[in-house]
Amino acid sequence: MVRNPGRRRQLLDAAVEVIADHGSRGLTFGAVDREASVPAGTASNYFASRDQLVDELAAHVFERLAPDPVEAARRMARAHTRDAERDLMRWLVERAVADRSAHLALFELRLEATRNPRLAPAVTGHFAGNLAAATADHVDGGFPGDESTALVLYLAVSGLLLEHLTMPDLLGEERVQHIVDQVVATIVPQR
Repeated sequence: MVRNPGRRRQLLDAAVEVIADHGSRGLTFGAVDREASVPAGTASNYFASRDQLVDELAAHVFERLAPDPVEAARRMARAHTRDAERDLMRWLVERAVADRSAHLALFELRLEATRNPRLAPAVTGHFAGNLAAATADHVDGGFPGDESTALVLYLAVSGLLLEHLTMPDLLGEERVQHIVDQVVATIVPQR
């Protein structure tokens, strides 16, 4: 039986909210059904198991967080300087704050993968693909620095997002943008 792709997306978006609000342990079919405002049993009709739900959730979150390709191309069309890299990192942080639930879901998925060895390869694969794309954008795009620069920048901004999205009052919005500037100035060489 072919399932409705719009309903599947609705359920996965609901799963993002559930895992962001209640953690991995709160991610149940019933919780997803309630969050999606669908009849009980709907999620279990779309996903054969909780593991399948988590597998598809990881892919869905990365798709949901992918930037609009037209906007990304516009931003990448600038000269690839340290200032352009800073602006891209600021944009990444702004987008993360705008979809905080999806990023919190990513943090929970990381933890889920450490506890569930069956899921670890799939979840790790999604993160590895994201890191590879970020590295390629940096290196192949001609930004200052090399693969090490891209890796350290990825790790620094990932850590900043963890701090800011899990404890938004710790650093505050204005300070986060200043920290992004400092991170890029420290890691990315000037050309």
